[in-house]
Amino acid sequence: MAICQMEGLGLGSARFTKMVVSFLIAFFLLYMLSLVYRSSTFDLIGGFSRAIGTGEMAGNDTGASVPEDKHSSQPTRVVVDKLLGGLLAPGFDEESCVSRYQSSLFRRISPHKPSSYLALKLRKYEDLHKRCGPHTESYNRTLKELSSSPINGTTDCSYVIWTPANGLGNRIISMASSFLYAFLTNRVLLVDLGIDMAGVFCEPFPNTSWLLPMDFPLSNQFFGLRSGNDHSYGHLLWKNNMNVSTVSQPPPFLYLYLSYNYDDYDKLFYKDQNQGFLQNVPWLILKSDQYFAPYLFLIPSFQQELGRLFPDTETVFHHLVRYLFHPSNQAWGLITRFYHSYLATADQRIGLQVRVFNRKASPIKVVLEQILGCIQKEKLLPKVDEEKQIATSSKNRTSRAITIASLYPEYYESIKNMYWMKPTVNGDVIGVYQPSHEEFQQFGNNIHNIKAWAEINILSLSDVLVTSSWSTFGYVAQGLGGLKPWILYVPTGDKTTDQPCPRAMSMEPCFHFPPNYYKNTGTRRRLDTASLAPHIRQCEDASSGIKLVNDKPL
Repeated sequence: MAICQMEGLGLGSARFTKMVVSFLIAFFLLYMLSLVYRSSTFDLIGGFSRAIGTGEMAGNDTGASVPEDKHSSQPTRVVVDKLLGGLLAPGFDEESCVSRYQSSLFRRISPHKPSSYLALKLRKYEDLHKRCGPHTESYNRTLKELSSSPINGTTDCSYVIWTPANGLGNRIISMASSFLYAFLTNRVLLVDLGIDMAGVFCEPFPNTSWLLPMDFPLSNQFFGLRSGNDHSYGHLLWKNNMNVSTVSQPPPFLYLYLSYNYDDYDKLFYKDQNQGFLQNVPWLILKSDQYFAPYLFLIPSFQQELGRLFPDTETVFHHLVRYLFHPSNQAWGLITRFYHSYLATADQRIGLQVRVFNRKASPIKVVLEQILGCIQKEKLLPKVDEEKQIATSSKNRTSRAITIASLYPEYYESIKNMYWMKPTVNGDVIGVYQPSHEEFQQFGNNIHNIKAWAEINILSLSDVLVTSSWSTFGYVAQGLGGLKPWILYVPTGDKTTDQPCPRAMSMEPCFHFPPNYYKNTGTRRRLDTASLAPHIRQCEDASSGIKLVNDKPL
């Protein structure tokens, strides 16, 4: 028995030794295979990065921004940040709004990060909107205040209702401003998009809606909302000799008329001492076609909070427009099909937006000369070679795609023919494209607005952007793209200007018609805006306007 046990032990040791040796051999083989696999994986990743960098894989140009003095779309790294640095909330149904999380695949990564405080406050606002949004218990309770006189104050929610004025660009910049005001005053923003903006945007807030219900009791009065309305804040001030302290009880609702043609009483909305009174009005119904956000920075009671939300003051619209406005799936389809067809493989994308307000005052030939003068002076595109018919062969030539957004086809046709009929002096290949030419701006047309929104987004995908002076369409594109555009001065008359397109000092829109500040002297001389706040300047394209700039180095 003992001999058998010893033989069994010897046999077990031999088997154990073989198992150890086999294990070591297998481990060595697996280790070698892992090295090979890792190398091939890195090659795949490198190839993917190179494809993104060269545009070989459409829709994935997400590298870091290049220096401003180089007109190149070549990214230096691949980063996909679908939440935009915490600006967006996770958890939306991605299929219902593909663009919300996919748009980061099409743009270079923004160097402008939202502050952590802004992200935190946006999450708190989303909770507020969910609690107070349409048809909630709080909403229904506040709705009863409209018929209460005096108001009973039994609700914990208050609202800003935005109503539309003018074209899509005006609507977007005024909606963004209205949201910022609601955000600062702890109100819920509801929007009356009407029929001509249906299907343009996705819902911006999770698990709720920002659409004003169709059965809102005052909806039929919105169309006639204008300066001097009996229920407007300006009219209330006029009746009470600009002294709201004499008003015994705040009304259940007030109209805020802040469009370009508002009167001096309407403008008193911006007086800090009047904000406390407005805070007690449950429903504020606002009409504006202006980007009035810059003036909120001049209201003392808002300044500290705005400083914490936006440490870089030229990023206000950049963050707001990317947070609020996501193309609907229908609009996103237009955007991505155009991108894949014409822009994806280009080394550089140039956006040119031409807005002519009066075609008789600005002849086509003169505007075209101004455009070409801008392109040549700023070296945004190469010149054509008048002496040659065939471009010099070069392996290092650059392909550039120009998207022209205009109501009219003539500028596109002229620039396309210029680069088709002659080669460029450096051999670059130039493609010129125009998504549409509607001929005139159409109000009340839903499809027109969807196409306009698509073109704004296409422009925002550019590496280099030229916009037209005074154009809110261009303002939205530059904000979405985080771009400081060259501003094309559209000439009036038969002469071009010596400075066809100066560079914008910031990517912020211009507030075209702000209230004026005057010194307390008999001269009524307008104050220099820089003396009011270091981060506010006179607009480049509108001498009457003001805009936000970054007043300190980042």
